[in-house]
Amino acid sequence: MQLSEIISGIERIAKPGTAASWDRSGLQVASGRGEVTRLAVCLDPTPASVRRALDAGADCILSHHPLSLSPDLPRRLDSYREVLRLLLCADVPLYAAHTTLDVNSSGPAAWLADELKLGNRAVLEVVAPPATPGGLPAGYGLAGDLPEPLDFAAFNALLSRLLGFEGGTACGPVPPRVERVAYCTGSGSSLWQEALGTGAQLFITGDVKYHTALETRIGILDVGHHSLEEEMMRRMGLELAAMLAGVDVIFVASASPLRPRCACAAPAL
Repeated sequence: MQLSEIISGIERIAKPGTAASWDRSGLQVASGRGEVTRLAVCLDPTPASVRRALDAGADCILSHHPLSLSPDLPRRLDSYREVLRLLLCADVPLYAAHTTLDVNSSGPAAWLADELKLGNRAVLEVVAPPATPGGLPAGYGLAGDLPEPLDFAAFNALLSRLLGFEGGTACGPVPPRVERVAYCTGSGSSLWQEALGTGAQLFITGDVKYHTALETRIGILDVGHHSLEEEMMRRMGLELAAMLAGVDVIFVASASPLRPRCACAAPAL
């Protein structure tokens, strides 16, 4: 398949016109390659992920996060220069679907709402009108009603199963009963007031800041930046595999760079 067709397929899901003004979604590294037979999908274009994609025979890479939000001269021996070196030497293009994917409220970013079977959905921060009559507008974050109310402990256990881990932190009031939930992938804690305004009792996101934790009037579960978006990109890969006939789509999994604090052994006397 032609590279231009691959990009058109990506942009049917992650529309370029919906990118935030500060974002760098779109083609990150150009290539003279015309045909693509294997597309690798990943969350971050790190040297490790790019190497794994190239070792697997990928001739095009799609990441969620851009290579850099502030492109600069490759004048340091850092990760930015190493990724450029890997891609340019292999003549493999890199495309990033960042905020363009985040705001597709019916796309892969809706995976948690789908798993929780949320009804009566609403977008937290609208950026564009619905693409089809009766559809959801484009925007950041979703809120919706659970099929049946759960107590907090039961909901937290369900969320842990869906995310595949029991980490994260909590702040704000803990609701005894959860009926309506809101979430935003990535660093969405600035939307806690919008989440509260939808009637949600809980807001799930990543990278909650200290002052947000002090101010919030809704219970917030910080599950980290990685967990929601890693699964979003895995599902983006599945959607592209169904759309792009004749192209082998592979997902390059990654681990969160954040780890639980390790206990330090007492020094020997």
